Amino acid sequence: MNLSRRHRLTSHVETGAMNDIMFFLMLFFLIASTLVNPNVIKLLLPNAKSSKQVMKQPITISVDAAGQYFVNKKPVAPANVEPELVALVGTAPTTEQPTVVLRVDASLNVQKLVDILEIGNRLKLKMVMATQAQQAAGK
Repeated sequence: MNLSRRHRLTSHVETGAMNDIMFFLMLFFLIASTLVNPNVIKLLLPNAKSSKQVMKQPITISVDAAGQYFVNKKPVAPANVEPELVALVGTAPTTEQPTVVLRVDASLNVQKLVDILEIGNRLKLKMVMATQAQQAAGK
């Protein structure tokens, strides 16, 4: 007397689509992880009565081919560049001082640039020199 069943039911799960799903999940998490900044420090900032935001506008110092000096597009005598910068910067702490962008004509000698850099060094200003992108030879 054989009591075991002849037709056993086997459960079978189709896993062919599982590879596609896992690939899309992996792709999603890779893309999402590149958008997340891991260096973020979450802080609960204290409240303040005034919500004034300080906007740091850069100061532009330009010297054209004729040797004329401009501070924020305003003509200035070479001897008055330092007092003009002191007036613009004021007595702000070093962390709140604006960046000074230098725009010096390429045909001028380097001494004019060095003179401006010395003024910035005396005033402890952060200075950046503006340049023009080099064009490709084929164009």
